[in-house]
Formats: sequence, structure tokens, C-alpha cells
Amino acid sequence: MKSHEGFKAKMKFPFELLSDADEALCQQFGVMKMKNMYGKKVRGIERSTFVLSKDGVLAREWRGVKVPGHIQEVLNFVKAL
Repeated sequence: MKSHEGFKAKMKFPFELLSDADEALCQQFGVMKMKNMYGKKVRGIERSTFVLSKDGVLAREWRGVKVPGHIQEVLNFVKAL
């Protein structure tokens, strides 16, 4: 969690970052996948974005995210809430 706090401070995030050492949330959201890394099969996290409402309900999810343009799409969705 120390690295999370340093990253949060560096980026000036006004929100908490989660650590999921036991992969409980990863399992709940189904983001653990087999991936190819340099020709080897490895277990890893599928890049995904989840937006939760103020009452904790899943409002929208994006799976297999590609970075270019994604931030704007998420921002547009959040502004429309």
C-alpha cells in the first residue's frame, strides 16, 4: 500500500486506490485471465474500467480496454450521470 500512497500523491488523486492482494475483487469482477506475454501464457489482469454509482451499483463496465480514447469515453459517461 505504500507504493499506492506514493503514486496517489504524485498524481494528486482525490480518491483512494485499492489493493487486492488476495484477488477477491479480481475474482468478483472476473478480470483474471490467461494472457500471452512474449509467447508465454501467463495469468494476469484484463485491463478493465468499472464505474460505480454513489450507492455502489455497477453503472458501466469496459472490458479489454485499449488506452487511446478510453479516458474521454469514460469521462463523457461520468459527466452524463
